[in-house]
Amino acid sequence: MKKVPTGFPENFMWGGAVAACQIEGAYDVDGRGLSTSDIHAFDKHLDRAHIKKEGGGTLAAIKAAMEDKESYFPKRHGIDFYHTYKEDLALMKEMGFRAFRTSISWSRIFPNGDEETPNEKGLEFYDRLIDEIKKDGMEPIITMSHYDIPLHLVTEYGGFANRKMIDFFVRYAEVLLKRYKGKVKYWIVCNQVNLVPTVQFGSLGIYDDQAAPEKMEELMYQAVHNQFIAGAKVVALAKEIDPDAVMGTMVADGTAYPASCKPADVVMTMKKNRMQYFFTDVQLRGEYPVFALRYFKDHDICIRMEDGDEELLKKNTMEFLAISYYYSGIVDAEKNTMKPFDTCQNPYLDPTPWEWRADPLGFYNCLSQYWDRYEKPLMIAENGFGALDKVEEDGSIHDDYRIDYLRKHIAQLKECVKDGVEILAYLSWGPIDLVSSSSAEMSKRYGYIHVDLDDLGQGSGKRRKKDSFYWYQRVIETNGEEL
Repeated sequence: MKKVPTGFPENFMWGGAVAACQIEGAYDVDGRGLSTSDIHAFDKHLDRAHIKKEGGGTLAAIKAAMEDKESYFPKRHGIDFYHTYKEDLALMKEMGFRAFRTSISWSRIFPNGDEETPNEKGLEFYDRLIDEIKKDGMEPIITMSHYDIPLHLVTEYGGFANRKMIDFFVRYAEVLLKRYKGKVKYWIVCNQVNLVPTVQFGSLGIYDDQAAPEKMEELMYQAVHNQFIAGAKVVALAKEIDPDAVMGTMVADGTAYPASCKPADVVMTMKKNRMQYFFTDVQLRGEYPVFALRYFKDHDICIRMEDGDEELLKKNTMEFLAISYYYSGIVDAEKNTMKPFDTCQNPYLDPTPWEWRADPLGFYNCLSQYWDRYEKPLMIAENGFGALDKVEEDGSIHDDYRIDYLRKHIAQLKECVKDGVEILAYLSWGPIDLVSSSSAEMSKRYGYIHVDLDDLGQGSGKRRKKDSFYWYQRVIETNGEEL
């Protein structure tokens, strides 16, 4: 008979997660090309509570941003991790990190994306970075594509809506798999594959006027299909190149609650949740679920598949599911549509300045649902609390609110473990302050480590430990027993 776990396993990977496009900077160093993240300008008039999408724009606006010398583009500069990674990783080591998730900038390896040979200088940086992660006793968990599509592939090919992107991405992934064989065990192929249309520019490379408004949804799902095929081909490659590599996909949790017990609310919520599971059904079960095919038929969406696509998906499923979790929403059949992430705010939860309503029990709920559906290992690839931190006169930062958020979420994670859910790692988002993905600002801080930079990149860049630094250090030291 199976035993009921009492806590986290001894080999549990505690750590943190970042993305190259939000921390590295050095956008014009050592041959790197511009990426989709590099044209997300900071907007001082930003409405934090109503951010509908991240970056992008029309094709003309994108080309104008590439030539813009006046605006400030924070993701081009990040926190200068490209030059400070050794010191920053030393702080992660001091906290006791057992794993560190980051991404590789696609445009640092293939500046335009369609070259035949990679940029050696870019690879040499990741040689050094991955070696340093391992030297500091951490398992490197690497995302291949995290909103870093070479911009040339967008302006010239239309991003993943173009089938040619599959070959470009597979060529890039092959370089990584061969280069880091024996060094990187865990790979996340694409970051948050389901976070569309919110991040369809960064994730898929689709610009605003790429199709007529009534055909944009079809274009989006076609691009997602091409991304699925690229992912399956990468899994097949990994089996040949490095059989020890463990390949995973990643979603941003979109599990919603019904706004009431009215049958219409309950049924619509079920249908919306199911269309979130569509992404993971394809990549973990290996086939398009009929409910998704019916949705496409009912909405006049035609997904163009080539011969062999379905067999490829069936034979090359992902081995684990990585999840980002921050908040939850509710569905009202009279107010919401079937558009992904179109939900209402839960009146029982408190808002942040960004209207992200923390819900620790929702964390338990979503992880349980994913485990029950797939019974494949889960990885918490992101979970954290973005806040407006205050630096006291003595340099201290008392972020009890962050500790409270993380404590409650890790407690629910532990409940999942006790239920028998297999969880590989907990990688809290932004262990060091970085540029926000959604708002391109530094003011939205997640880190255990403060970085002295403002929204316009002004400041000393000095690193300071917040109160949460010492709290998380103790959580790791006790393997989650002391929260």
